[in-house]
Amino acid sequence: MNASLVPDLILHNGRITTLDAKNPEASNLAIKDGRIVGVGDAEVYQRGPNTKVVDLQGRRVIPGLNDSHMHVIRGGLSYNLELRWDGVPSLADGLRMLKEQARRTPPGQWVRVIGGWSEFQFAERRMPTLDEINAVSPETPVFVLHLYCRGMLNQAALRACGYTKDTPNPPAGEIQRDGNGNPTGLLIARPNAGILYATVGKQPKLPPEQQMNSSRHFMRELNRLGLTSLVDAGGGSQIYPDDYAIIEELHKRGEMTVRMAYNIFTQKPKQEKEDFLRCMTLTGPGKGDDFYRCNGAGEMLVYSAADFEDFLEPRPDLPSNLEKDLKEVASLLAANKWPFRIHATYDESISRMLNVFEEVNGEIPLKGTNWFFDHCETISDRSLERVKALGGGIAIQDRMAFQGEYFLDRYGSKAAERTPPIRKMLELGIPVGAGTDATRVASYNPWVSLYWMVTGKTVGGVSIYPDQNRLSREEALRLYTQGSSWFSGESGKKGAIVIGQLADVTALTEDYMVVAEEKIKGIESVLTIVGGKIVYAVQEFKNLDPAPLPVLPDWSPIKVYGGYGAPLDIRKAARAGVPMPQHQHNAECHHHGCAHAAHQLLAGIEAARSRYAEFWGMGCDCFAY
Repeated sequence: MNASLVPDLILHNGRITTLDAKNPEASNLAIKDGRIVGVGDAEVYQRGPNTKVVDLQGRRVIPGLNDSHMHVIRGGLSYNLELRWDGVPSLADGLRMLKEQARRTPPGQWVRVIGGWSEFQFAERRMPTLDEINAVSPETPVFVLHLYCRGMLNQAALRACGYTKDTPNPPAGEIQRDGNGNPTGLLIARPNAGILYATVGKQPKLPPEQQMNSSRHFMRELNRLGLTSLVDAGGGSQIYPDDYAIIEELHKRGEMTVRMAYNIFTQKPKQEKEDFLRCMTLTGPGKGDDFYRCNGAGEMLVYSAADFEDFLEPRPDLPSNLEKDLKEVASLLAANKWPFRIHATYDESISRMLNVFEEVNGEIPLKGTNWFFDHCETISDRSLERVKALGGGIAIQDRMAFQGEYFLDRYGSKAAERTPPIRKMLELGIPVGAGTDATRVASYNPWVSLYWMVTGKTVGGVSIYPDQNRLSREEALRLYTQGSSWFSGESGKKGAIVIGQLADVTALTEDYMVVAEEKIKGIESVLTIVGGKIVYAVQEFKNLDPAPLPVLPDWSPIKVYGGYGAPLDIRKAARAGVPMPQHQHNAECHHHGCAHAAHQLLAGIEAARSRYAEFWGMGCDCFAY
């Protein structure tokens, strides 16, 4: 400790979880030049005229969260166009939002719900029907994506896409048809999600300046949830460098509020090696800085190793050319010391991939090259031992929180108990990082993922895991901070509140370490700091919040509804002229009484309680129907 050093920022009077074994709890910390310079002794530092001092007022503070697998570069480009059903408590709310947004959406544009939700999160515990979607939006095109399992188009969207009786099924999907051969609007990912990717690609895009605005709002949304870092896992049709231009421009402007290490997805089928050779002339691992830097290759390396997950469908058998294709690319990456990651759901696929990596390792040692699997829901103990022997890691995500019920139906409860076997990974000493795989197959909310690891439950409340495959709160938090830092080659640089590490911290609405388990998924940030700079602040810290950023375009769903868990921001809705729905009597009211019906509608809102507590000034978090 250097008592003569003058910090830029001092946080005091808090309950700080440092994740430092030598000093696990503190009440204060000091920050200088974007790094932590004092923990527990901040009161002795000199305070200059520019030192900002923030009273944490007893808030729980943790290291900034770090998602080791997310698709934020792609997701940010369209965030402002998307109607979020993530965390919405009832299908009735979702359909009401869809109807209201259809009225606001101008001709030529779509209403789109692009993943991040599960039918089991709804009070009704079911999917919307095509009739319901057509009824709420007869004229404006609507696309509702459900995981990477299926997509739902209303009739207006079918016309906009040009899907007709004469449209053949593509090689990578099925267009459901009625008895007369006409498309119904249901698109099925069978055998993979190609048709869903293609349908997303048919929808209008924002112009570049609005894509920048959209990406900034998405980063602020992540800051709202306490996220300060992530590893972007590339994505289908995400071309380097073209589709990275927006985030690179924001980086140049100094407008990023989340640190990103990016991976480069394979670009074209049967040209994987050539495309990676081209990318190697444009960038390389570590190129960039602490805010934006290249991380390596993946999550897809070759198309023949696309281990697609959809637990509504049988496990796919990968083609016989997997080994040849994958060895060619893995050898190239290993020879050039390019870290790589690969999507793998099933042990049947993982074992074949490990055969390739072991062969490559015999010729070009993988030691010193960070490589890892993503997902690994059904990985076996034998495969885990092989990963360990090769020095690999595993990035896990909470996809089972959104698909667990489907897995149970297909494979049974015994098989589901270790999907994935996190405890075994940790016992073997394999590097493990936590994340979401957002934005399409799961929500970007890290607290849902932490809830899943701690409770072993889906978003629908179904218990999947026995106690031995659940984590303590501190273990789960470590995976979401220190654990994830390994996956971008930044171990020791971030992930703990320790002198010398990057000053990325967040103060929480609820005390994660002691709050009731069911409230974990409703936690948010009240103060998020990245590199010593306050990027998000609400409630008692509201005066520290950066200047508001307008939402573009003006009709954006985000402008009214916000992001995760927002059935309706009542104040924004009033300004936008959205009529508030009144309670309608129904059969539930007749049978049980109106109070019971209202309770059913609001059953899921407690998970997002802190989001609405300020609306009424007295802590009421009900909605006006």
